Amino acid sequence: MTANSKNGVKYRSQVEPCSSRLAVPPCAHTSFGCLQGEENACSRVALRFLSSFVLLVFAFFASHARAQESPYIVTYDHYLEEPGNLDVEYFSTFGTQREANDFHAFWMEFEYGAKAWWTTEFYFDAQTTFHDRTLFTGFRWENRLRVLQREHFINPVIYVEYEQKNGADKILKEVEGHDVESDYADLNLTLSQEHDHELEFKLLLSKTFRGWNVAVNPLAGKNLSTGHPWEFGYAMGASHPLALMASPNRCNFCRENFIAGIEMYGGLGDADSFGLHHTSHYLAPALAWNLPSGWTLRLSPGFGLNPNSHAFILRWGVSREFAGFGEAVRQFLGRL
Repeated sequence: MTANSKNGVKYRSQVEPCSSRLAVPPCAHTSFGCLQGEENACSRVALRFLSSFVLLVFAFFASHARAQESPYIVTYDHYLEEPGNLDVEYFSTFGTQREANDFHAFWMEFEYGAKAWWTTEFYFDAQTTFHDRTLFTGFRWENRLRVLQREHFINPVIYVEYEQKNGADKILKEVEGHDVESDYADLNLTLSQEHDHELEFKLLLSKTFRGWNVAVNPLAGKNLSTGHPWEFGYAMGASHPLALMASPNRCNFCRENFIAGIEMYGGLGDADSFGLHHTSHYLAPALAWNLPSGWTLRLSPGFGLNPNSHAFILRWGVSREFAGFGEAVRQFLGRL
């Protein structure tokens, strides 16, 4: 993303005015998983394919840099992807599980700036539960649409996401309704029998002032299967760079390369039982390290705030933006 200088520190630039299924490896079962004993070979095939693709993209566009990213992992601010740019991200979530096995969930994101007012993104989710199996758990298609052309005191963005996933999905990208820790205690084979087709809507409200960003994201989700009520939740965050004055020299460990923040997120019940009863909530400090080479590293330990929550979750991620991806693809296709 192009850099936008504020008090000497680069931020992700403001948007200009109005400026399927994953091929599951053949050894995968209908539950999106591999039987014990087959899972290692199956996972290697999937990971080799995905790794090869990502490395190819990284190598092709390695010369392009991008501006600073926020430390948020759950909360969204109002900034969109620059038109024609591709952002590739990998995230992991380690979660503790009382009276069951801990887990490691992970996902890939491919975010593309379709228009100055529209960013679209695909997610591919998977997880490994210790002493259990490894599963591909589904995919998501996210779209963020900027409502107002210019910067305002509060900048609203509409978020619409379609999810096709199974019950073993544990990336905890959002918490909604009556999602609680005990929902994830069953074996993956049992959880994967549940298949969800959901629509999720968020209103992304965000403001940046004197280096501080504050964002609030109320959400509403609906399982498209019959008999499921609307579910509600929230996420909110605040962040600030460790320094506002940029160093005149290129360096990896300059304070302005680090942005610290904190997030809080949780469920608000559903249309039949709105409120805090039988819901889970988390508080998570977060840190982003924006390297001059164009890479961003994120780290966020999270802590459950009530007995319905996972006691501890640890998230980390790495991302890289590739400027001019859309134009490069058009030029390549034009030569065919």
